[in-house]
Amino acid sequence: MERPDDELRRRLADLEERVARLESAPAQEAAPTAGDDPESVYWALNRLKSLAGDGGGAVLFTGVTPLPTGEKYEWQEAGTAADLLDSDWTEVSGALEALGHPVRLLLLQRVLSGVTAAADLKEDPALGTTGQLYHHLRRLVAAGWLQTAGRGHYRVPPTRVVPLFIVLLAARH
Repeated sequence: MERPDDELRRRLADLEERVARLESAPAQEAAPTAGDDPESVYWALNRLKSLAGDGGGAVLFTGVTPLPTGEKYEWQEAGTAADLLDSDWTEVSGALEALGHPVRLLLLQRVLSGVTAAADLKEDPALGTTGQLYHHLRRLVAAGWLQTAGRGHYRVPPTRVVPLFIVLLAARH
């Protein structure tokens, strides 16, 4: 049985090896265009495979998104399959549960579209009564999907914009 400090040393060595591979990797590949080789459609997957190495599973999500408000977000996150399988999935249940209500999803959509003031959100009948609206706002703030941005205003934290879009895209499959 592996001792905790041995496991920590092994994981640190693995991370150092992955960082070394990333630092020595060539510049980022451009996204494929319509005239490119059909196999290059999987350029991100192929690049991830090369970085993961032999037998290593990995997951990557990334995105760039301009919003109707004029803001633009870029984001990238990666993890090994082993680390994800070994993690405590229950730790993310609150964040996922908060997205599980149609009014909360609509509320996030409205905020990302530029309706950030609670007073303006209250005017939308699809968001329910004032009490219901504030209940949903509190749940989204508590789960980290929204944060207050001044008196009576809300915003989706920059680190949550692309992940939110990825959750929505993943839920379609």
